[in-house]
Amino acid sequence: MTPAPDPVTPRCAVFDVCGGCSRQDMESGAQLLEKQSLLQRHLRETAGIEPESYELLPPVTGPQWNYRRKARLAVRMVRRKGRVLVGFREKRGNYVTVMDDCEVLAPGLAELIRPLRVLLDGLAARETIPQIEVAAGEAAEHRFRPEAALVLRHLRPLDPGDLHRLTEFAVRWKLQMYLQPGGVDSVHRIYPRYGPERLYYHLPEFGLRLAFHPMDFLQVNAAVNRRAVRLVTDLLALGPEDHVLDLFCGLGNFSLPIAGRCAGVTGIEGSADLVARAEENARANGLENARFLTADLYRWNTEAPWAAQAYTRVLLDPPRSGALETVPLIAAGGARRLIYVSCNPETLARDARELARRGFHLKSAGVMDMFPHTLHIEAVALFERP
Repeated sequence: MTPAPDPVTPRCAVFDVCGGCSRQDMESGAQLLEKQSLLQRHLRETAGIEPESYELLPPVTGPQWNYRRKARLAVRMVRRKGRVLVGFREKRGNYVTVMDDCEVLAPGLAELIRPLRVLLDGLAARETIPQIEVAAGEAAEHRFRPEAALVLRHLRPLDPGDLHRLTEFAVRWKLQMYLQPGGVDSVHRIYPRYGPERLYYHLPEFGLRLAFHPMDFLQVNAAVNRRAVRLVTDLLALGPEDHVLDLFCGLGNFSLPIAGRCAGVTGIEGSADLVARAEENARANGLENARFLTADLYRWNTEAPWAAQAYTRVLLDPPRSGALETVPLIAAGGARRLIYVSCNPETLARDARELARRGFHLKSAGVMDMFPHTLHIEAVALFERP
């Protein structure tokens, strides 16, 4: 038996309470070994794929601290404490952690926790604001100097005084301020009044700058994402004649780097907003060989023109529910190489079992440490067939 690793002292003063992290009491190398072991266990127990039958890729790692560029912070007015709390929810229960700073939020976000608490304390609507989405973009290509945006959810209309205070706060901290009075479609920006509602991040190795809306999905760890993009493009082993099908393509995080290394990319995504963002990013980066289409990948139509075309490579990057419904489509195509990027090793293993049944062999797999100090596992797997 392998002895349990020695515990380490958590860096965060509220680690025992805060639900934002779960593994600060374990050394980073031991965390990675635990994640690799869990990935291999799921592949063995669910898919019947033994560890000896494939290569274990080196883990994709990055900064352990101040890496998280997107998060949802809870807000609650606590009368017995006489103040508003802003932070992650506690590990147990529905309470909000009492915190002034955060060791994992990106610079430009962590420093806002205390002033946000002061701001919200002074609002007339402080008891009807349940959460704030925070997001950080990159102002420069080679430094993660942040540009921040806040999306404030409010359950009742804000009076002019509150709107003025929120705008003043955005001016002082040089950030974008959005409001969300209802569903996601209600999100709108109140400061600045003009200009694109976008943040940006860079993939400098590929010469790309990608735009995103603060409510868009994107990988939260900028440094690990850059390395993951490089790993995926390397594993695809692209040539100038390759045509790639990117399923669950999002805003083009993988599609656009791939497009610069092959004949063409077709990205399919269920969200029309993300497809529009991917098209915008392709145009902004001068990539004419990338096209993006909206389709429900859980109810896809094999007669759709994009599904009937031939592809030499396939990339899958599904949500936690996995991509089981796409396997027949992939198997019916001509692609011999498939890269699967997963945020859930359980559904990855389930889908790997079906891929194996249809002739795909798992050649290599490994973890990507998108969320250090948590149990969350991101993985990448390479499948091939004759």
